[in-house]
Amino acid sequence: MGRGEYRLFGLFLAASVCFGGTFVAAKAGLAYVPPLLFVALRFDLGAVLLLGYVFFAFPRGQRLPRSRGDLAAVVAAGVFAVGLTNAFIFLAQQDVSSGVASVLYSLNPIVTPVLAAVLLSDERLSRGKTAGMLLGFAGVAMVVGVDPDSLLGGGLAAKALLLAAAASGALGSVLVRRASSSLPNAVRTAWAVPVAATVCHALSFAAGETPAAIAWTPTALLALAYVGAFSTAVAFVAYFGLLDAVGAIRGNLVFYVVPVVATLGGWALLGESVSASTIAGFAVIAVGFGVVGHEAIGTELSRLRVALGRRSESPRSH
Repeated sequence: MGRGEYRLFGLFLAASVCFGGTFVAAKAGLAYVPPLLFVALRFDLGAVLLLGYVFFAFPRGQRLPRSRGDLAAVVAAGVFAVGLTNAFIFLAQQDVSSGVASVLYSLNPIVTPVLAAVLLSDERLSRGKTAGMLLGFAGVAMVVGVDPDSLLGGGLAAKALLLAAAASGALGSVLVRRASSSLPNAVRTAWAVPVAATVCHALSFAAGETPAAIAWTPTALLALAYVGAFSTAVAFVAYFGLLDAVGAIRGNLVFYVVPVVATLGGWALLGESVSASTIAGFAVIAVGFGVVGHEAIGTELSRLRVALGRRSESPRSH
C-alpha cells in the first residue's frame, strides 16, 4: 500500500474503533447522567480538546470558516452528523440494548446512497455496491446476534429514534460533502462540535434535564471522558477526513465495523463469549466489503484505461 492508502486505512480504523466503544460507554454512563445532558457534556469536552488543538496546530489564516461553503459544512456536521444523531442514539439507549442500537444505526450506510443520489452528482450506488452493503448489514446482525423479534418487537419509540439517528447521520455526511468546504478537516470538525453542543444543551433544557440529576460516580466520569475525547475529538476528525477522501457512501461503511469492534472489545475486556454465528458474521461483513471494494477498484482501473487511451490518441507536440 502507498502512503495515501495507509492514511485512509488509519482514518477508517480510528473512526471504527473510537465509535465502536460509544454504545458501550453510553449505556454505562446513562445510569448516572440524563441522556441529552450526557451528549451535551460530551461535546463540551470534545470542543475544548479540538479547539485547543486547532489554535495550537494551525496558522491564524486557517482557524476560522471563511466562505459560505465552510459555514454550510460546519452547520451540516454540527446539527445533523454530530448533534441530532447522537442525541437520538443516547435517548434510544435508555430502552434498548447496545447490540440492537448498533444494528439499527448500521442502516446508515444504506440510507446514505439514497440521499447521495438526490443531493450529490458524483456519488451513485450501483447494483454491486448495493449487494455489498446488504451483505455487510446482514453480517452486522449476525455479529451482534440480534434476532428479528428483538429488532421488530417492543421499544418501538426507541427504535424509531435509532432510525432517525441513522437518517440524520447520513444526511449530515452528504451535506458536508455537498458543501465543498475548503477548511482543513480538523478545523471544520472543531467548529462543528460546539454547534452540536449548543443543539444538545437546548434539547436538554427543553426536556427539563438539570445538572442536579447527575451522579458523579467513577463510572460516569470514565464514560464521559471516553465519549468526549475518543468518540468525539478523535473519532469525528478521522470520520470527516474519511468522507473528504472517499465520499459519503464508502466513508459511512465504518458503521458496519462499529458493532464488530464493540463485540471484540466485550470479548477482550469483559470476558464476553464469541459464538460461531459471530465469527460467521465477521466473514459476511468481509465479503460485503470485498464486493464494494472490488467494484471501486474496477471503476478506477476503467478510468485509468480511458485516460491512457486518450493520451495515446492525442497528437504529439513538436
